[in-house]
Amino acid sequence: MGSFSIWHWLIVLVIVLLIFGTKKLRNIGADLGGAVKGFKDGMKEDGKKPAGEITGASGTTIDGEVKEKQKS
Repeated sequence: MGSFSIWHWLIVLVIVLLIFGTKKLRNIGADLGGAVKGFKDGMKEDGKKPAGEITGASGTTIDGEVKEKQKS
């Protein structure tokens, strides 16, 4: 009684399909897939940048290092 059987899950799936429809669920799946792909691409790009470099808005790279921390 504590776990759901396959029939429970099938009923839930049918209800979800009736509420949202297949087109909306397909769009949600495509959006989720695109987000995951973008995240993976971002993680690959992140590994290519050397630490300590900051890219400015003009596309130039500024290499800097903090000598001491000042209180403001």
